Amino acid sequence: MAARRAGQCALGSRRSHDGPDQLNGLTHIDEAGWALLAAAPIFGSFLGVVIRRLPEGRPLAWGRSHCERCGTALRVRDLVPFASWLAARGRCRHCGMPVGWFYPAVEAAALVLAAISVALDLGGAAWLDFGFGAVLLALAWIDAEHGILPDALTLPLIPAGLLAALPFAREELADRVVGVVCGYLGLKLLAWTYRRWRGREGLGGGDAKLLAAAGAWVGSSGLPSVLFGGAIAALLTALALAIAGREMRRDTALPFGPFLALAAWCVWLFGPAVWVGP
Repeated sequence: MAARRAGQCALGSRRSHDGPDQLNGLTHIDEAGWALLAAAPIFGSFLGVVIRRLPEGRPLAWGRSHCERCGTALRVRDLVPFASWLAARGRCRHCGMPVGWFYPAVEAAALVLAAISVALDLGGAAWLDFGFGAVLLALAWIDAEHGILPDALTLPLIPAGLLAALPFAREELADRVVGVVCGYLGLKLLAWTYRRWRGREGLGGGDAKLLAAAGAWVGSSGLPSVLFGGAIAALLTALALAIAGREMRRDTALPFGPFLALAAWCVWLFGPAVWVGP
């Protein structure tokens, strides 16, 4: 990205180009990009299953989808992203129970992730962007609803991020390994300091694992931007909630995972924030 005026924060990029005019853009999508856009709602539907079942310990691949009220097993015609929900007007075809906006919302979010990915990258790189963003989306949603970051999602991100360096940025592999160690130990140290200072828990172990996973993707140089960006997003969200009328006290719990996930994906896409001198 082009540098901003002196004293302002600019974004470094992990890409070989460094100008907005060189982005892929939605008007120059290759075949892999179109395939990703077509598949994104299907992936989003599966993400919905992960978000619903994983925190409850239910099987992801073998348990058939069914209506949560009448228990009727859903057929293929009931599981087509967007179309099935619209055709049934947001209700179960069998008992008429409203099924809510959850699945269409996750499918739409996945489609947005795919659109951003193909706008910024071509071929396999766009799929990589989307894959990282999709897992982060699931983690953010689960943490927002249940206050947990499942190891089943955070831990696989670590080897995945290191392996992703091999075809695209082999020279960054060592820095990413350092990022894993620094991300985990750094946040654990911050959590320990907060606990000693305030006498209560402030950050969970899942947050440390998520930051370690972020380090595997953005390297040690990107971790400060992830942590700073996540903190700023959390503060702005807390401020917005307070303005909206929600009581926000010093001990009000606000999951940090969604903000870390958002910051990690932004840093992965656009690079760490750097300060240019006067």
